[in-house]
Amino acid sequence: MGLFSKIKEGLKKTRDSVVGQIDSMLKSFTKIDDDLFEELEELLVMGDVGINTAQRICEELKARVKRDGVKDPNQIMGMLRNVVREMLEGDTSLHLATKPSIILVIGVNGVGKTTTIGKISARLTREGKKVVIAAADTFRAAAIDQLAVWADRSGADLVKQGEGSDPAAVVFDAISAAKSRNADVIICDTAGRLHNKKNLMNELGKINKILESEYPDAYRETLVVLDATTGQNALVQAREFSDVAKISGIVLTKMDGTAKGGIAVAIQSELSVPVKYIGVGETIDDLQKFDSDEFVNALFDTKTE
Repeated sequence: MGLFSKIKEGLKKTRDSVVGQIDSMLKSFTKIDDDLFEELEELLVMGDVGINTAQRICEELKARVKRDGVKDPNQIMGMLRNVVREMLEGDTSLHLATKPSIILVIGVNGVGKTTTIGKISARLTREGKKVVIAAADTFRAAAIDQLAVWADRSGADLVKQGEGSDPAAVVFDAISAAKSRNADVIICDTAGRLHNKKNLMNELGKINKILESEYPDAYRETLVVLDATTGQNALVQAREFSDVAKISGIVLTKMDGTAKGGIAVAIQSELSVPVKYIGVGETIDDLQKFDSDEFVNALFDTKTE
């Protein structure tokens, strides 16, 4: 299955539920009026685009309808597609120009954070990069064990300590290992705790202090991993994490298991943080680099269904 086919298949639930309903609704109207936009806004909100983003989309559509003198409701779908595509545009590449570069991965437990680290590691090693993974989520023995499996599978080096050890000490060890092994990228796992923001801030603060003292000029990505199936709750989590860390990108997992794919639009619109990867399946190749054109084409392509 090609990349586009995988993304299209992964977005099937969202496409069937949200885009299909919008398509049916637009076909039921004979003219473009306030009732049409009211219904459209409601369907977008139900698709987890969120109230603010849904309103923004509808206001933009109204402005374009007026500007272009559009009368036919059937033209709205194409216009909606363009508006959503423009909202999703952004720099989705990982910036890893220094040697080493650092990827700090944060997110609550259960969102697929460890799996995401493994899959990103596999992508980077396939590109010929030497990767060191720091198992700095020391609060869950399972996280360390899982990372060991992924490191072995992806060909990365794993640096770990025992459960309950100091996460910053693990990161320090990983930096030493990266220096001695001439690594290209250090990927740091972190504990997935949001319920106590003070502890999380302290922990990230200590990790940042070590990274800045050891590698002040290193390019750094801070990625938040979010579970797309949680819909608007994912947006809440992203906001919370943006309070404690300077986020450079979002990874949305489990897109294939949800009709709430609209959350990708909400996050980018409301936080101005690009979605950099989406997870559309279980295998190592199912973490796809986010591409706004591919995403929108897959989301709105209902012709063959």
